[in-house]
Amino acid sequence: MPPTISATDRPLEKLTGDAVVVGVGKGPDGPLTTPGAEAVDRLLGGRLMGALADLGARGGEDEVTRLATFGQGPFPVVAVAGLGTPRADGGYGSDAVRRASGAATRSLTGRASVVSLLAAVGGAPDDERLHAVGEGALLGAYEFTAYKSDLPADRPAPPRAFELVVPDAGAAKSALARVRAVADAVALTRDLVNTPPNDLFPAELAARGAAAGKKAGLSVEVLDEEQLAAGGYGGVLAVGSGSTRGPRLLRLSYRGRRARRSVALVGKGITFDSGGLSIKPALKMEDMKSDMAGAAAVIATVCLVAELGLPVDVTATVPIAENLPSGSAYRPADVVTFRNGKKAEITNTDAEGRIILADAIARAAEDSPDYLLETSTLTGAQTVALGGRTAGVMGSDDLRDAVVAAGSRVGEPMWGMPLPAELRRGLDSATADFVNANPDRLGGMLVAGHFLAEFVPAGLPWAHIDVAGPAYNTGRPWGFTPVGGTGVPVRTLLATIEGLIGD
Repeated sequence: MPPTISATDRPLEKLTGDAVVVGVGKGPDGPLTTPGAEAVDRLLGGRLMGALADLGARGGEDEVTRLATFGQGPFPVVAVAGLGTPRADGGYGSDAVRRASGAATRSLTGRASVVSLLAAVGGAPDDERLHAVGEGALLGAYEFTAYKSDLPADRPAPPRAFELVVPDAGAAKSALARVRAVADAVALTRDLVNTPPNDLFPAELAARGAAAGKKAGLSVEVLDEEQLAAGGYGGVLAVGSGSTRGPRLLRLSYRGRRARRSVALVGKGITFDSGGLSIKPALKMEDMKSDMAGAAAVIATVCLVAELGLPVDVTATVPIAENLPSGSAYRPADVVTFRNGKKAEITNTDAEGRIILADAIARAAEDSPDYLLETSTLTGAQTVALGGRTAGVMGSDDLRDAVVAAGSRVGEPMWGMPLPAELRRGLDSATADFVNANPDRLGGMLVAGHFLAEFVPAGLPWAHIDVAGPAYNTGRPWGFTPVGGTGVPVRTLLATIEGLIGD
């Protein structure tokens, strides 16, 4: 069961739980106290800060120090989360609070009830701060245990409960309702990304997406192979031709009350990417179950928009295929015809994401949306350029910059990238309208952006978010980010859409 979250304005000494979480900052001579830490310190007879100093705590980001209270307070454990260096005004930004909250709850696995005073880190506990604390707590508590045989279904673990200490519990309800909705959307994305590909093949991803859409009250459409052929989706069919499990196209549509804007979402749904005939190296190929992270993100985002009841029309177009080598697989030198009639010469079957996205973008554009947002684990070049935590964003200048700003607000780092005109020449083909991949690997992320741009109608503001690294964490957990599926960029997509509504 997902964890619960609530707020209380009762005095700390009248609360109980398995643990209490507080935050401290990082100062030049050791940890800096906060109102929450001071409250716990009083309960412990003034021993908290001294104990932290004795243990060598510094208050840095991702630092969590757990202390036993030995009966000196109403909680057996105090988890002290580092907030990092304070801002010039002495406070801490939402991202620092969110990250500290997530790091603390990750460290408290097995603790069913957790009381958090991280809302009290300086400044008024407004909706933004409450959202950061609650979101960090829920995202940090995420665990994917569906395939753990030592967790029997008939004896599930008790649900975790988080309680935030605030001045006015009633005023916090609306903020926490939004926290719950966002955390559920991120968890859905993570669950889909973490599911092994033998269980999440194209038809199954389409079915799970359709089920989530119906639950959210969305209009749902799923196209199978025959319908894809009739609709001219040559790219989706080509990439899916090597697998015995046929491709699909999923469409989820939300119509908001009093909507004045319409947004098209597109997400890449490669349920497993072997590279096809241009096969990948065996090392780390298992991570390619995450190649449908873009699809998972847009499915969750349109459902989240519906749950929040935003005044906007949103349609998610999700192309889904499995890229495998076989006697029926598409080949280098093949020419693929897309839904909009354009043709590409295939030079690399491992550049398959752009092939299915081309059909999906062409279809999404037929709805004449005001904006088009696409996200995908598109290129390994993204990780070469920006690493594993920062997504690359390309497209129309204004919308690209709006996406980057939205990512900054919610704590999902984004970096705007150019589309230099000279790189488009790398897609020239003597046979077709263009090739799908340039053998010159320089600027690979940007060349892929040029390919996608070929399918965006003139005048349509668009942005592509390359999350090849950020969508799937293969390193150590950090902040509220677990190993495996991260849920990036659901929160950025939501923040971008809300910003477009307000324009």
